[in-house]
Amino acid sequence: MVSSLLGDLLIIFGISIPVVFIFSRLKIAPLVGFLLAGILAGPFGFGLIQEGEKIELLAEIGVVLLLFTIGIEFSLRDLLKLKRIVLIGGGLQLSITTLLIAFIFLWLGYSQESSIFMGLLVSLSSTAIVLKLLQERGEMYSAHGRIALGILIFQDVAAVVIILLTPLLAGVPGTETAFFQLILQGLGLVLFTLVSARYIVPYLMYQIARTRNSELFLLSVVVIGLSVAWLTSMTGLSLALGAFLAGLIISESEYATQALGNVIPFRDMFVSIFFVSIGLLLDLDILREHLFLILAATFAVMFLKAVVNALSTFLIGFPLHTMVLVGLSLSQVGEFSLILANVGFANGLVSSETYQEFLNVAVISMVLTPFIMGMGHQAAAFAQELSLPQVLKSGWYKGLVDYSLEKGLENHLVIIGYGVNGRNVAIAARAASIPYSIIDINPDTVRKEKSKGEHIMYGDAAQKAVLEHAGIRDAKSVVVTAGDPVSAKRIIEAARRLNPEVHIIARTHFLSELERFYALGADEVISDEFESSIELFSRVLNRYMVPDNEIETVGEQLRADHYRILRSPEMRRKSICELSLDFSEVDIRSIRVGKYSKAAGQTLGSLQIRKKYGVSVLAISRIHRLMYDLGAETGLNPDDILLVISPPERLEEFKELFEDQV
Repeated sequence: MVSSLLGDLLIIFGISIPVVFIFSRLKIAPLVGFLLAGILAGPFGFGLIQEGEKIELLAEIGVVLLLFTIGIEFSLRDLLKLKRIVLIGGGLQLSITTLLIAFIFLWLGYSQESSIFMGLLVSLSSTAIVLKLLQERGEMYSAHGRIALGILIFQDVAAVVIILLTPLLAGVPGTETAFFQLILQGLGLVLFTLVSARYIVPYLMYQIARTRNSELFLLSVVVIGLSVAWLTSMTGLSLALGAFLAGLIISESEYATQALGNVIPFRDMFVSIFFVSIGLLLDLDILREHLFLILAATFAVMFLKAVVNALSTFLIGFPLHTMVLVGLSLSQVGEFSLILANVGFANGLVSSETYQEFLNVAVISMVLTPFIMGMGHQAAAFAQELSLPQVLKSGWYKGLVDYSLEKGLENHLVIIGYGVNGRNVAIAARAASIPYSIIDINPDTVRKEKSKGEHIMYGDAAQKAVLEHAGIRDAKSVVVTAGDPVSAKRIIEAARRLNPEVHIIARTHFLSELERFYALGADEVISDEFESSIELFSRVLNRYMVPDNEIETVGEQLRADHYRILRSPEMRRKSICELSLDFSEVDIRSIRVGKYSKAAGQTLGSLQIRKKYGVSVLAISRIHRLMYDLGAETGLNPDDILLVISPPERLEEFKELFEDQV
């Protein structure tokens, strides 16, 4: 059994790789490639996989992980903002679609029970496909993305109710008791979610994060997700809905971004298996026999659902542009409909032929979804140009909440690591009014700084999800202060891959890592040892009276050359060092003129400073103004500050001129 399953997985991924590669080159959504791979590998394609049931469990795990990650990216506050969409929008969409489809099937001669059941089947859309496409297109938090999610949440809950109502429609007794029991269990689950999100999970995740053990953190996230999904399924609700609630629970903690980054690779793999499993269901023999009927039914269903979803969006007050996008996004038949169709077939509500034809319609509608959603914005722009009532174009409900994503940081600084260096960079950025975000892997630091209002998040900055949450794609600069060279290299590589234009400044202890950091994409690498050397070098040159601009030039040249001069044992003696020796026998000092000193009220010429003491006055500071143009007639006032250059041995004698006489 195990070897057979591994063989099927090898076939799935072996076919998927070239198909998805070709589709990616053709700029077609990879999701379509997975569906096509399933069709080719299935019993109605090349027959490489005869029993698709063996991978159904893996496919279901894919849906669970997808809804889990959606829940993590969301929050309970976001969900509460969607309550109007979920309850009213979702209720209108399901009711109107069910009534229209039921009426059509009644007209075609089906029984009342079968007609209602078919209406319920068609009303459901594909949560997995729509959310996956919205994520890939970066529209998950747009207005139409939020509305689509709200309606899909309602549909997922409704799917469980429909499963319970199916035996009732088929005349099976005892269904009423199960229905009321489900309501009570659902209320208990909501209470459990709220308590867990507020108290239990944040405490557990904090204790686990403090261990700094990535394996333990990942296992804990998976266990939390699967546990809540399992508890939900035990109450009679779907695994996918439970996974979404589990994600919501984790989203309320500061560890959500790190959890998301850990789960995403597993999600992508299992979700691809889910899409392949959908392709396995397409019966090409039925499609050939009833090609016109199935294609006509597919386009009729998608058109009707697009209109009803757009109408539902309008009825809750949204404008035309959003109506069109939501309508097209939810126009397909969903994966839960496939499960429900099987339940209806088992209870005698759907005939074998209708069941097979419905499966084909559902799968084809899923295959077409990426193309339909790809035309969404063009269709919405076209609709805006039509001569339609203003209330349709602008929406009628004035109390709408802005469901689009709040505008994030732009041209900001991402600080990775909040130790001494990261903290100093943040202080400097704050002083210069530069927007910034911080990533740190220490949970204690994150919790402490977050309580102070600092824009900091917990996570491994080498993970794509963590960097994206920090706004890496819109950032102008990244400062990597991590002392661990392995982590720093992973972070530099990930940041450069996600944003080729960002300016990356990295810090390292080790000289051997300099060239490697530059090769991975760092624009500047700061070496702790060499920067200390440059600072010491600058102080020495300053002491030997080398001009400041020449000292700065030396520092710039050393950094621009990646410290190569300092790393070379054959460093040549520069002329600037020779120049510095010319000033080794003099001192530059500042001296204040005492109010009752001998110099007060005198001129430079009368004091004969240069002749008697060998001292030259370079400048005078008087009432915070510098005087450079000095002559013998220049007078000295009390509290003037003189900048003088003097031989060291004459300095003490000279200073007596400016001391107050008692």
